Amino acid sequence: MKIQEIRAFSLEELNNQLNDSYRELFNLRFRLATRQLVNYHEIHNVRKRIARIKTIMKEIELSIEE
Repeated sequence: MKIQEIRAFSLEELNNQLNDSYRELFNLRFRLATRQLVNYHEIHNVRKRIARIKTIMKEIELSIEE
C-alpha cells in the first residue's frame, strides 16, 4: 500500500488496517517458526506497512490537537 492510499483512510479504517496488519504479521511469524514461509521479505513488507499506518495515525492525532 502506498502512503497516499493510506492517507485517504479515515481513523477507524486505519485502526482496522493496523489490526489486520498485526494479525498478518503474527501469521507470518508463525509460518516462519514452522518453516512454512517461502518469501521471507513478506515480514519486512508488513512491518513497513504497520510503520506507515502508525505514522499517519500520529500525524492525524497531532493535527487534531492543534
